[in-house]
Amino acid sequence: MKTSAYDVATHLRTPEEMTAYRDAWLEEAPDDAAGVARALGDIARARNMGRVISEANVSRDNLRS
Repeated sequence: MKTSAYDVATHLRTPEEMTAYRDAWLEEAPDDAAGVARALGDIARARNMGRVISEANVSRDNLRS
């Protein structure tokens, strides 16, 4: 069976979800600078992925394949 790495950025679809994800990191681990930086990177990838999806007119699921 083929597996792939989990990427949270593929699940952050709206600005509200991105904000909630960021806020959760800041609330749960405010002193974990590396974790917060990783979360911000996830959000940046999600925003870029959203732009690609809208410009290409394809779904997120199709991009992950």
